Amino acid sequence: MGSSARELLDSLFRTAVAAAHPVGCLPQNLPEPPRHGRLVILAAGKAAGSMTEVAEQHYADRLPPSRLAGIAVTRRGYGRKTRRIPVIEAGHPVPDKAGIAATKRVLALADAVDGEDLVLVLLSGGASANWIAPAPGLTLDEKQKVTRALLRSGGAIGEMNAVRKHLSRIKGGRLAAHAYPAKLVTLAISDVPGDDPAVIGSGPTVPDPTTLAHAREIVARYRLDLPAAVTRALQDPGNETPKPGDKIFAGTSYRIVARPADALRAAAARAGAAGYECVMLGGSLQGEAREVAAAHARLALELRVKRRRAVILSGGELTVTLRGHGRGGPNQEYALALAIHLGGASGIAALAADTDGTDGGGGAADDPAGAFIDATTLERARARGLDPAAFLADNDSTSFFSGIGDLFRPGPTFTNVTDFRAIVVDTPIDNE
Repeated sequence: MGSSARELLDSLFRTAVAAAHPVGCLPQNLPEPPRHGRLVILAAGKAAGSMTEVAEQHYADRLPPSRLAGIAVTRRGYGRKTRRIPVIEAGHPVPDKAGIAATKRVLALADAVDGEDLVLVLLSGGASANWIAPAPGLTLDEKQKVTRALLRSGGAIGEMNAVRKHLSRIKGGRLAAHAYPAKLVTLAISDVPGDDPAVIGSGPTVPDPTTLAHAREIVARYRLDLPAAVTRALQDPGNETPKPGDKIFAGTSYRIVARPADALRAAAARAGAAGYECVMLGGSLQGEAREVAAAHARLALELRVKRRRAVILSGGELTVTLRGHGRGGPNQEYALALAIHLGGASGIAALAADTDGTDGGGGAADDPAGAFIDATTLERARARGLDPAAFLADNDSTSFFSGIGDLFRPGPTFTNVTDFRAIVVDTPIDNE
């Protein structure tokens, strides 16, 4: 791969991430602390550590220890050093015992507030796994089985969260119920297409427009094989979520402080400064990763034929329907399918990566975030005896890109505004 193309793609990714980091987007949005009561900070998701770090720096010298409390729960490897508010690392994407224990502490803090207190919820993608409080009658093992079934299904994030909200004591507006009647302010970094507060982190502080019936329909549509206790829970009217108009939301407010669109705009400006036309496809793309890759390959080839020097940018949550037994995530699968559809065309290089720093994987902080491709990807793979189509069929994009040294491993970024995809169309067609 040409070093200049890789350097440009790397810089576009890092520019996008920087635009959505809490250091830049959170301080100006932090509310004034309560005049007499306590400030209770409850944070969850992949940016929870960094959001808490920034918020604590903002408040710690203004409030005595007796008036500042809280807890943050984040993905393993995403913790940050704080002085007064503990940051707990827990499982993601599959919840674990650490998440259960930490969420009990979250709910206890919320239950203890009163009308003079302010509850500040700092929310980011990953909160659905980090805040884990199974509905009555469900075990952690059963919730883990639900998560794994949803991840394999190929369902959109909104569909997955609709199911999870009805199997929880904290999601789908229920945290607001625990915090009532205290004032509650939520500041969120969006990781979902459309920036819907009811979907970000499974909407723990906002009314839930989905219902138990919706959740059952999603289970049926994807033919999910779920434990019997989960099926019973989705039939139990007691597991319906709070709806718009409920009094528990009267004293709440919600603000999104960083969006996928913000990250993409920053990357577009960087591409423009480097002399490239930007073709913006938006931050809300959804669909099967390999199918979206095919459409993007066609666009890149069209730009190449027109001899345009351009960067195609897109964000959003792509999905993978697991049919094989390999390793990977939607960004790596997209990159592999994109390389196949481009067929080694000269002058085109790309990076697909998750802005949180990990894409699929086993839950380790050093899992790959995505992968690079260029005109030499297929040639180098075949020289090593690697069949790209076979790896794609087995959903084994990690092994493929590991074999040619093109995995992208930036490590934890401490923010999360969904996927980032950039395709550079650079070299004019030669006389081939």
